[in-house]
Amino acid sequence: MTTAPRPTLTETTAAGRDPAPRPAGTGALGRRTRTPRRRGYEAVSGYLFVAPAVVLFAVMGLYTVGYGFALSFARWNGFAPHWDWVGLQNYKDLLWANPAYAPRVRHAATQTFYVMVAVPLLTVLVSFPLAVLLNSARRMQTLLRSVYFVPYVTSGIAVFFAWQYILQPDGAVNTLLSSVGLGSLSQPQGWLGNPNTALPTMIVVSVWGAVPVAMLMYLTGLQTIDRSVLEAVQLDGAGWWRTNASVVWPLVRPITAIVVLLNLRDSLQGFQTFLVMTNGGPGDHTNVLGLEAYRLAFLKNLAPTLGLASALGWLLFAAALVLALINLRVLRSRT
Repeated sequence: MTTAPRPTLTETTAAGRDPAPRPAGTGALGRRTRTPRRRGYEAVSGYLFVAPAVVLFAVMGLYTVGYGFALSFARWNGFAPHWDWVGLQNYKDLLWANPAYAPRVRHAATQTFYVMVAVPLLTVLVSFPLAVLLNSARRMQTLLRSVYFVPYVTSGIAVFFAWQYILQPDGAVNTLLSSVGLGSLSQPQGWLGNPNTALPTMIVVSVWGAVPVAMLMYLTGLQTIDRSVLEAVQLDGAGWWRTNASVVWPLVRPITAIVVLLNLRDSLQGFQTFLVMTNGGPGDHTNVLGLEAYRLAFLKNLAPTLGLASALGWLLFAAALVLALINLRVLRSRT
């Protein structure tokens, strides 16, 4: 009498019978699988970790934005226990209705328009050639990049006061002009004290602070261009100017759009440089919309102008949003 051979371990496994029971919560390869209870525990833990950031954003972000938007439809001085609801009157007063505020807003809008046109344009005209020259440098490129980036990482207040000292009647600019025989171009009132030179000088200071970031962005874009493309153009006989104008410039056009958009936003909403260096003077010749909103909010003593300041801030936000959409549309149409 013969007995059947006992099945091997492989045959037993192939037949679907596990040779040995696996621990609970493990897969076919011995890896632990997440049970529904464990997945729920991990989800709760994740929510608890992000909850402080979400709560902080809701309180400091959403609540503040909503509060400011509601305030733009009210009249309040910051101390009264209640608001006076005025609807759209704040916006009307800023745009045309109030003879005390509307002319100042229009004048500030004109100055802001000059800054919005000049700063992005000059920033591009200075930063792109500078990035091209820096990209072609074979030695000390890292050192030069750090030197050019110094204006951005230096404390803003210290830089602004240094510019004030340089631009004074006895400052470095007038002294330098006199020493090279161009004393007729010096400004006895100082470059910030003369109404004709105050705004152009502030534009130059703003460009000086914006060039480092724009130059670094251009430099990053230039280093991503395929060298074979530039070598092919040069083999066809194109010179340095032709190569950069006809090949390199179109390739970095998206970076140009970003540079222009960032400088438009800063020119429209920024006011720190004007506040520290001129405070809108002389005679409101350097007053911009951001500075006017600051004055309405904090420099009107007990006047109920916080609602006006909030309304002006929302008008600036709407203008910045429109500019961003236009810039995005133009960028998409050219790519």
